[in-house]
Amino acid sequence: MLASPNQIRADFDRIAAFDRDGWSHNNHYHDYLLRYAPAHMESALDVGCGAGMFTRLLADRAEHVTGIDLSPRMIECARQRSAGYSNIEYRVADIMASNLPSASFDCIASVATLHHLPLSDVLARLRDALKPGAVLLVLDLYKAHTVDEKLYALLGLPASLIMKRIHRSPLRPSPEERAAWDAHGATDHYLTLREIRGICAEVIPGAQVRRHILWRYSLIWRKIVS
Repeated sequence: MLASPNQIRADFDRIAAFDRDGWSHNNHYHDYLLRYAPAHMESALDVGCGAGMFTRLLADRAEHVTGIDLSPRMIECARQRSAGYSNIEYRVADIMASNLPSASFDCIASVATLHHLPLSDVLARLRDALKPGAVLLVLDLYKAHTVDEKLYALLGLPASLIMKRIHRSPLRPSPEERAAWDAHGATDHYLTLREIRGICAEVIPGAQVRRHILWRYSLIWRKIVS
């Protein structure tokens, strides 16, 4: 069962105290996602923007970017770190309760957020909010299910350690940070790649779903111009 929005908000208000701009399993794939983002955009949306790292990357290509997140403390961090960007608007909001104008965005991105939501429902909302020809960029976590997937997931352990050393990131979080993430992780729910691909085939046919070594998958989809 998915955690409630109130629980997720409380979890990330707590986690915000430990957020940093250094290397992470998520931002390791930012450059990969940006390969598929338009070079020039009128409008973009970052769903579950957190402290705004990917939002700021989108802002380098877009006239206007909206970043939304459930956590007021994450949005506070995002606003502080984005003080030099006049083209970013941050809002405390629930994507499932937000009024998204139809066919409004050239790009919608979401990093490590959609696993908190009913995937079919949220993909349908994001699909409808994209302009024809616009792109959806997703990076998220999945549940390793097959033997092949579990073996592949094991490779993430040495890969993570190597990348942390390269980027001089702490090998272990502080006990307080670990406790915050463990408390959140207790309510996390991940779909298998097979489930994710099945939902995509129904809601956004033609989506490219690819697994990555640091326990993530990417989803790239371009809305057809009819």
